[in-house]
Amino acid sequence: MTQRWRAVGVLAAALFAVNVVARVIIKLGFDGNDTAADRVSLGMFVVVGLILAGVVFTWGKAVPAARWGADVSAAVAVALLLTVLVGPLLVGNNPFGGGAGLFFAQIWLYLVAAAAGVALGYLVLITLGRDHRSQQLRRYAERNVGKPRRVVRR
Repeated sequence: MTQRWRAVGVLAAALFAVNVVARVIIKLGFDGNDTAADRVSLGMFVVVGLILAGVVFTWGKAVPAARWGADVSAAVAVALLLTVLVGPLLVGNNPFGGGAGLFFAQIWLYLVAAAAGVALGYLVLITLGRDHRSQQLRRYAERNVGKPRRVVRR
């Protein structure tokens, strides 16, 4: 059980680290340039989605969807809270400084990027037939094809 929560914590920390790196790049390199800051933010959301796609692709091979789904959801929730509430404080901004619209826009954009990454990873996994359920069905079919049906006489 500790290994499971450790993996969730590492994923949440990695997602938060991507956000911190993007905020530091914006603060140091593009302070005041809104167009460049928006591009860096878009890049951050793409990286978050790609990380989640890779994690879902990797975890989906070994464990059922219900388990990795709960783990990924927990990691995204923790990373989202850290990103929205702690991330701005690290670069000297107020989390609510841009108003309620910007605050909730960050939440929605993060959730959309996370959902797109999870969907991409899972769809690729299913398309290739490498997900946990497909592997179980393949093993079942291989096991039952070799045995002829036994006839019982009465």
